[in-house]
Amino acid sequence: MSLGISANKLELLQIAEAVAREKSIDKEIVIEAMEEAIQKGARARYGAEHDVRVHIDPKTGETTIKRVVTVIDDDATWDAEAGEEEPAGVIRLSEAKRTDPEAFVGKTYEEILPPFEFGRVQTQMARQVITGKVREAERERQYEEFKDRVGEIVNGVVKRVEYGNVVVDLGRGEGIMRRDQSIPRENFNIGDRIRCYIYDVRRETKGPQILLSRAHGGFMAKLFAQEVPEVYDGVIEIRAVARDPGSRAKMAVVSNDASIDPVGACVGMRGSRVQAVVAELQGEKIDIIQWSPDEATFIVNALAPAEVSKVVMDEEDERVEVVVPDEQLSLAIGRRGQNVRLASQLTGWQIDIMTESQESERRQREFTERTALFQEALDVDEVIAQLLVTEGFATVEDVAYVDSSEVASIEGFDEDTAEEIQTRAREHLEKEAAEYDAKRRELGVDDALLEIEGITLPMAVALGENDVKTVEDLAGLVPDDLRGWFETKNGERVREPGYLEAFGLDAADAELLIMRARVAMGWIEPEPEPEPELEPELEGELEGELEGLEGEEAFAEAEGEARDA
Repeated sequence: MSLGISANKLELLQIAEAVAREKSIDKEIVIEAMEEAIQKGARARYGAEHDVRVHIDPKTGETTIKRVVTVIDDDATWDAEAGEEEPAGVIRLSEAKRTDPEAFVGKTYEEILPPFEFGRVQTQMARQVITGKVREAERERQYEEFKDRVGEIVNGVVKRVEYGNVVVDLGRGEGIMRRDQSIPRENFNIGDRIRCYIYDVRRETKGPQILLSRAHGGFMAKLFAQEVPEVYDGVIEIRAVARDPGSRAKMAVVSNDASIDPVGACVGMRGSRVQAVVAELQGEKIDIIQWSPDEATFIVNALAPAEVSKVVMDEEDERVEVVVPDEQLSLAIGRRGQNVRLASQLTGWQIDIMTESQESERRQREFTERTALFQEALDVDEVIAQLLVTEGFATVEDVAYVDSSEVASIEGFDEDTAEEIQTRAREHLEKEAAEYDAKRRELGVDDALLEIEGITLPMAVALGENDVKTVEDLAGLVPDDLRGWFETKNGERVREPGYLEAFGLDAADAELLIMRARVAMGWIEPEPEPEPELEPELEGELEGELEGLEGEEAFAEAEGEARDA
């Protein structure tokens, strides 16, 4: 049937209703698309210079085509260079007054146009307009329906498989599960029923993309919510999930009810609950661990089933050094590093595994290095150097500038010995400073750089060796240049050293040095110093005095008013 104005009115409405029902969109949208299609056909028939408007009555199907002419000012102009064109269906005021003396700018004249049959070209054009409008409305409906369903599990049917990507029919929408979001070695055929997790819904030019996953950590968490009533009710919370899809996973849980064991509840009687999830995940082994607000405890739990002897945390870099018994090393690391990698993902900390014997060797090496340092710097024998190290002195600065009583209190030392050792320490530091200063000058590092608060001579030498020789050079850096940073190379996290890596700067210290350099260069204004806070007692006294003064002023003001009266 060719689409034409003479088509049966009822048939037009039936077509609109059928399309709206099939595409799950409003009937009004389909009717608007039909109006636009007929309008384009009418402008092609009667001329593009006319302002043709079409209206289809949604109750009767009556179609009205009219030409509208709008009166515009005689001086109205359009900028052709800016792409402006004279709109269709306009008439100048002076011209309109020839036939209508009462014409004014903005007045419109309407003329009903006769119906017409669509030709082959107009029919094709109308079909394209209607199809485009309906598709656009369908996409908008699909986006609005699914945008709030991110984080849900949905059931669907595999519609097609393209290069490992699975397109899933969700009933009122179509989702895609990319190859990297599916469980390895899991194959689907057209018509298979599938459960997926909606992890994102995006509005794109080719339509909304409903992104599905079976490898996402949220999929496993939602499966447990379906199998474990306590998780569904919120009594047990799943705080973190780390997965190696199809192989192994770790999940951290915590209970809001002290009487309920979160791990036991998720495992279920004889493992019934966890096995239901394992079956859906193609045999993926799941370690359920107790979450803890204490980071060290949480990391120890996350490395289960391996036992941990000691944990040393570096909160600044979010790195943790874990010491395990020698026989537990392979268990802690796991096959191809899987256990430690999942524990790292779960906790958010970079985990370094070390055996007890390796730690002991490192401690012994540090002890030997510090002993040798003190022997050389202080010109003392090995026994005295070892005593200093044993007492916790790590650097020559520690010895030189600590209170002499602390050195004298070491067993076998007296005040004279302490004074002699500290004198030697200071002399060594002075000699070292002179050497650093000479090296700094040799590298061409400006004196002005040393005037930046916090920059020491060793730092100036280190900066000079990295071609940072002026205040301007320092001002142009970022904190990572000074502290170092991590990069991923060939799938591994690699540490890139910073210029001042050896000085143990934290992020705030590094940023402060750079900001001081920028202030010195005049690039930024110095931040105003905060006003000193008053002690609570003094603040109370001042408030009392101010209140007293306000009372006296009020009294004096009242007395003056009375005298004037």
